[in-house]
Amino acid sequence: MKLVNIGFGNTINADRLISIVSPEAAPIKRIIQLAKDKNLAIDATCGRKTKSVIILDSSHVVLSALMPDVIAKRLTKDNIEIDEIQEE
Repeated sequence: MKLVNIGFGNTINADRLISIVSPEAAPIKRIIQLAKDKNLAIDATCGRKTKSVIILDSSHVVLSALMPDVIAKRLTKDNIEIDEIQEE
C-alpha cells in the first residue's frame, strides 16, 4: 500500500486512485454533489478552496486544497523512490 499526501497531513491510498481532476468543470461539480448526497464525499481541504478532486475506485470523492499537478508529482515521486529502493 502506497500513501500519497494530499495536503494538511491527509493521505490517500495510491492503489485506490482512479483520477485527479480540477473542480472547475460542470460534470465534476455534478460528481461532487452526487457524492455529497450519497455521503461518499471526503473533504480534506481544511476549510480552504477546493483545487482538486480525487476519485477513488470505491466511488468516494476526495476534495483537496492542492492543485492536481502537485498531487500527481507527489504520486510520481513516491513511485520513483519505491522503484529505486527495489532495484538496490
